[in-house]
Amino acid sequence: MERQDVVFNANGVMLAGWLYRPPQAPPRHPLIVMSHGFSAVMAMGLADYAEAFARAGYGCLVYDHRNYGQSGGWPRHETDPWQQVEDMRAAVSFARALPFVDRDRVGLWGTSYAGGHVLTVGALDKRVRCLVAQVPLVSGQRTFDSWVPADRRARFLERLLADRDRRAEGLPPGTTPAALPGSETEEWAKAVDRTGAYQNVVTLRSLELLRTYEPIAFVERIAPTPLLMVVADRDTQTPVAWQHEAFALAGEPKRLVSLPGRHYDPYMGLLSQSIDAALAWFAEHLK
Repeated sequence: MERQDVVFNANGVMLAGWLYRPPQAPPRHPLIVMSHGFSAVMAMGLADYAEAFARAGYGCLVYDHRNYGQSGGWPRHETDPWQQVEDMRAAVSFARALPFVDRDRVGLWGTSYAGGHVLTVGALDKRVRCLVAQVPLVSGQRTFDSWVPADRRARFLERLLADRDRRAEGLPPGTTPAALPGSETEEWAKAVDRTGAYQNVVTLRSLELLRTYEPIAFVERIAPTPLLMVVADRDTQTPVAWQHEAFALAGEPKRLVSLPGRHYDPYMGLLSQSIDAALAWFAEHLK
């Protein structure tokens, strides 16, 4: 297969990506737009998925979110969910204009935070033909509350508001580690970051913005676009019970694949199972 480094304009910011072209001969291919989670970059395991999808006959556009990795954007390490939603739609536009792509067969694959974006964009943008949301975030407010213990929450919210005042005074954005020492996230980042691309930091505002983002509110509007949700039955990062709640709200066609593990296991020990689940769905609804 062929992998090409690309950049494309997404709402005024140049995003960096990898474009995979499958080895098969047909002039027009279906294509899958792919992106990663809250503070992750594409070098952290997305090539494993994209290469498998390309071998199966799909083009793939993998990209770093704005403010992260090789993409442009400022402030660095700031995760704005609604900006990322708009950028995902810009990635769809870029993909549809590629000469080897069948513009009517563009699908989305997103994981964790970007899994939530897949749900949101799938509801809003009917140019998208097929969806795969892996261990998706479905409720920003509830996820924030699960990440920040109740006895520390008021103090942390005060810290977020103080950061607003500092930024208004022209001071640099406050930051915090994305992966705490000894956490499941740190364990995963060390396991998959083969190139040293990951920088373990997010702006404080990223967590404030997280509280505004509720992909579950859009799920009922996805149908009739086909939706696959791949969940991990011991996921506590984006708690699996809420993913089941979101899936129940979705219309047909839909499929739920539950894998036996934690949030990050689909990238590691369950990689082949998560790839196979996505490929089966794309074969049914995109190819």
